[in-house]
Amino acid sequence: MPSEAIITVTDLYKTYVTDEVRVEALKGVSLDIARGDFFIITGRNGSGKSTLLHQLGLLDRPTSGTLILNGLDVNTMSERERAAIRVRELGYIFQEYALMAELTALENVMLPAMMTRPMAECRARAKELLDRVGVSHRLHNLPRQCSGGEQQKIAIARSLVNGPAVIFADEPTANLDSIAAQGIMELFRSLNSDENHTIVMITHEQDETTYATKLLNLADGLVDTYA
Repeated sequence: MPSEAIITVTDLYKTYVTDEVRVEALKGVSLDIARGDFFIITGRNGSGKSTLLHQLGLLDRPTSGTLILNGLDVNTMSERERAAIRVRELGYIFQEYALMAELTALENVMLPAMMTRPMAECRARAKELLDRVGVSHRLHNLPRQCSGGEQQKIAIARSLVNGPAVIFADEPTANLDSIAAQGIMELFRSLNSDENHTIVMITHEQDETTYATKLLNLADGLVDTYA
């Protein structure tokens, strides 16, 4: 039996227009992401990878095309409705970690949950996740007191705090050494295979594509290969 599709994209276009330049970043991309996929996106710089990730993660709107998330056409929703879905159902991990410098690891992880949950529950959940990703010893440290790999693990814990349907990761190992990068990829593998988290990730690293259950390569805003 085929897996349930959690995201379905059909004929997605994104065009950026300035006073003098028109850039067609996506040119009719169609794809399906099933619940439990480890979906990896590759391609050269300028191929449309980040643009596509921003569309899938509801961080931007397409010029045309449809995006169905959990059976809902999110492109017809208001910004307020889309923001509510981002908080409740989507988690984000960025290349630069995007941690709040003045907050501890615990506080950074708690932050997204504090909008919807009691403080005690947020704290307990954050502690549980920091332990799950292997940085419970950094509970009360600020980001600058942690290594790059530790900061990314804190960011991963933060992305999980609201129990998202999909985790989006934009080149999450790009700023890490090879040992730390492998540790992050093994953590992703565990989250995906052991806990059935759906992960959508961009990478430039060829060896990281071996973790994918589904692989999409973009070229000049078009689907080059998809398997």
